[in-house]
Amino acid sequence: MTTDFANPLRSLVVAGLVAGAAVLTAQDPPPEAPLFKAESDLVVLHVNVFDGRSDAVATLPQEAFSVTEDNKTQTITFFSSEDVPVAVGLVLDNSSSMLTRRHMVLAGTRAFGSSSHPDDELFTIIFNEKVRHGLSERVPFTQNHQMLQASVHRFEPGGMTAIHDAVIAGLEHLEEASHQKRVLVVLSDGEDNASQHSDDDMIERASRSDALIYTVSTADLITNVGRPGLLKKLAKVSGGVYYSPDTEAEVVEAFEEIAGNIRRGYSLGYVPTNATHDGRFRRVKVQVRAPGLKNLKVSARDGYLAPRHTADH
Repeated sequence: MTTDFANPLRSLVVAGLVAGAAVLTAQDPPPEAPLFKAESDLVVLHVNVFDGRSDAVATLPQEAFSVTEDNKTQTITFFSSEDVPVAVGLVLDNSSSMLTRRHMVLAGTRAFGSSSHPDDELFTIIFNEKVRHGLSERVPFTQNHQMLQASVHRFEPGGMTAIHDAVIAGLEHLEEASHQKRVLVVLSDGEDNASQHSDDDMIERASRSDALIYTVSTADLITNVGRPGLLKKLAKVSGGVYYSPDTEAEVVEAFEEIAGNIRRGYSLGYVPTNATHDGRFRRVKVQVRAPGLKNLKVSARDGYLAPRHTADH
């Protein structure tokens, strides 16, 4: 199994304007969950650090991290390395191209459910040419692993593929979650022949989200079926990681690793020194230096679009 780390790094503006801060402070989060507060724009980066063996490094202090925006050093005003519950959507390909890989989907879902935090908010998106929520409309999220597994069996496999639409639907559903850290795990061969949205639409939507996207490719490189390049790009723009397992055992390993790395990451926040609301792209770089640790790899976003004010109030 091969793993690609998402460098260069990316980031996203989390609504830290007064209106957004008012919404956050009006809600009481779980005691263990960090609360992001700011009276001006706040940029939040979700960062994973890996050693030379591709294992997550989980005990770094704030002083190990530095952030620059457009080559200007930023002051980190928020830092968290706590194991907190997250909101996670499993976006699972259920099209005809996945019929022979059905067992991989089921095994991966079981592995993820058993490795997740008991307070995680979980949901599934099951897609072929149609994009459907695996849970019922009355249950947008679940903490029940049996219900999560049952959702995968809800729709018969077959049909065409609309991965672009499915990823966008998953990102939109994550916006309804109460947990602040949000993740999509996409299992597919990457082919699309039925979406209303394009490749660019999906990538642009991912780049505007604060969600980490992990992609697990089932593409067959021998027969040239699938689009692993698209799945790599989707992971990269979000700061996530791309996996290409060859066997069911490696799929299980990938899902277990994702479930663990989600909570071994770090959240960093800063108020940009450039306060201009011009809607332009700001390039961000996170560096990590820790005594005694070498060959560290950092996975995060490498930029964000600044907010744009159309009128002053």
